Amino acid sequence: MIAIPRTPATPRPKAKAKTAFKAAATKTAKPKLATRKLAAKAKTKAKAIPAPKAKAKAKAPAAPKLVAQKKTPRSTLLAVAEKILDDGKAEDIVTLDLQGKSDIADYMLVATANSTRQVAALAQHLVEGIKTAGHPKPGVEGLKHGDWVLVDAGDVIVHLFRPETRAYYNLEKMWRDAFPEASGQ
Repeated sequence: MIAIPRTPATPRPKAKAKTAFKAAATKTAKPKLATRKLAAKAKTKAKAIPAPKAKAKAKAPAAPKLVAQKKTPRSTLLAVAEKILDDGKAEDIVTLDLQGKSDIADYMLVATANSTRQVAALAQHLVEGIKTAGHPKPGVEGLKHGDWVLVDAGDVIVHLFRPETRAYYNLEKMWRDAFPEASGQ
């Protein structure tokens, strides 16, 4: 076997990698002395200042106040939706006022379109019109089939039906039976 003499100028590659790794590990493991002193001072200051103690008073819980709910004027979102449906030739548009009666929305619109194509087009126009009016993008369900499309714009929910589907589900009758005073028109 022939031995190749090593010169001191060429260190072993593994040794160089180990020293670089150790140097990086020590830099990240130990913060600078000034940083450690500042952190220690912050901890002592936080401990030194006691939090004010609240005086406990024995009070009976207040009875909830019954306040008559004020009817708010029709929302701009409702006006936008009604205008889009009217411009899109939707038929038999019914507006149900659900303010104070249901938590799902303030108003519900139920409308009929003559074909699945018109239902889908009205739904798309509603989404675009609501977004351009400055409201968040509404959720849409049923657009793929086009028999019944629900557009949920938050305070206003719009149901778009084909005539047969609307007659079958008869949503406005169900809501009117539950809340007779909910019918707006």
